[in-house]
Amino acid sequence: MVLGRRFNANRIVLHLTGKKMYTPTKAALVMATTANFEQEREELACLLSSRLFNRAPNLAHLLNYVCTKYFEGQADQIKEYNIAVEALGRPADFDQKRDSIVRVEAHRLRSRLKQFYESDGSSHAVRIEIPQGQYAPKFLLNRELIAAGPPPCEALEVMNPPVALQQLETFENPRAEFTAVLRKTSNRPREIFLGTALAIIAVAGIVIAMKFTGAQARTRSAPEITLTATATAWSGDELRILAGSAKSYTDRFGRVWSEDRFFNGGSVYSISNHPILGTRDQIVYQNRREGAFRYDIPLKPATYELRLHFAETVYGDSNIAGGGETSRLFGVLANKKQLLEYIDVVADVGPNAPDIRVFRDIHPDADGFLHLEFKPQVNSAFLNAIEISPGLPGRLRPIRIVARDQDYTDRSGQVWGADRFFHGGQLVMRPPEVSSAADPELYRGERFGNITYSIPVAPGRYGVILHFAETWFGPDKPTKGGAGSRMFDIFCNGVALVRGLDVYKEAGGDNRPLERTFHGIASNEQGKLVLSLVPIRNYACVNGIEVLDESVPGAPIRP
Repeated sequence: MVLGRRFNANRIVLHLTGKKMYTPTKAALVMATTANFEQEREELACLLSSRLFNRAPNLAHLLNYVCTKYFEGQADQIKEYNIAVEALGRPADFDQKRDSIVRVEAHRLRSRLKQFYESDGSSHAVRIEIPQGQYAPKFLLNRELIAAGPPPCEALEVMNPPVALQQLETFENPRAEFTAVLRKTSNRPREIFLGTALAIIAVAGIVIAMKFTGAQARTRSAPEITLTATATAWSGDELRILAGSAKSYTDRFGRVWSEDRFFNGGSVYSISNHPILGTRDQIVYQNRREGAFRYDIPLKPATYELRLHFAETVYGDSNIAGGGETSRLFGVLANKKQLLEYIDVVADVGPNAPDIRVFRDIHPDADGFLHLEFKPQVNSAFLNAIEISPGLPGRLRPIRIVARDQDYTDRSGQVWGADRFFHGGQLVMRPPEVSSAADPELYRGERFGNITYSIPVAPGRYGVILHFAETWFGPDKPTKGGAGSRMFDIFCNGVALVRGLDVYKEAGGDNRPLERTFHGIASNEQGKLVLSLVPIRNYACVNGIEVLDESVPGAPIRP
């Protein structure tokens, strides 16, 4: 089946096997308004997810900083000193006469923007510039391109569409109804399926809409996998697979993700220029395997941890198929045992956001393979990526996060992962002043602001250790202040852990380490520990986070 689209003066006409189906006017699809900087924000998101800025995280951070200040009406605060201290991690005594870091990075940013708009962004209706002699961004709108709407696209042949779209049922209390609905389907005709013609039209509409957003559908024939006892088991420390990707990828932390392999069944879809919120590695979520499919992964006998990555880019507000909760449900099995009866990514984290599900005590089956099955229940199952790493019997390995851009190995040999799983706040580097700490370098980096960390974990109970140091306020600091200058609340999964934390007061002064430890915290139903640091006076801050599995009674607190 060949699908195409063309524009006339008033409407977009969809051609489907010789018939015409009229859709809303072109004017309804082209949002030319700049209220709330909608177009400017979309252009920024597009730039940050582009390949040019994925390769330059420091420039991406600088661009995001100056644009965010602009959107918040603080363009007058976009000055060399503020950029150096707040965006580039320079200390409070930064001297712009001696340190040219801001001017150097701004020059690099201007060059990178010019390169982008001479290549991938040449047809964009909105352009971002940083004029010479200033640091505040300038947004150039091409009204002709905005009025013209999306450019005509070539016909797209769908060789192997996903399973037919099913009718979406809505409930007043969807969570309470899911199990009953799923069980009923095995005992009665599948009323939830639309007619064949409606399914084809729905698939066609999605494919056309995907062309609007830069998405491409392609298929790869699933190889016939012969499972034998002599199959070569994966023997590395960690295995990462990008579902649907034809090539490997090294992420910003230096971790290697292999191309798609060990799969059987399903179709492959790719999408670009579709930002995923809450991750700096957009590429992990730009490809997916969809349909009914499985992975048969050869492993050596051992205990492993499994992480499955999902991001819903089809259903939900602002996505091509609309809908939301209950629009897509599917189950996941490992070696015929249920990992997830159903997963609803939109219900878990919303659309266009990463949902990472974690499982402990994973083992290969008797044949030496880990068999993962993805079974559709309402619309197609899908997957973006798989991670497999060595595990511990009965519990997860410790999760350690430090407020830095790169991993850090402390003086005792423990590895702290670079800052991740966060939403909100800014990352800065402070002077090495916390000399009384066992490892002062742990306190060099800081995230400050109104901060939320959504840390994916396996179901269970955990100890959480939060690390702080007050390096901004104090009698000897340029900002002065002291006790009472910074106060904030800490919540986990909506439950208050601390009210009115004053790091300066509890640590006994500035530049002193403070740890707060909490035990027996249960993961939420979405498999997350959601830590919220909510400002009361000035901004909240944090230097490091440790999550320790307490599922095994008597286990040491710092394994």
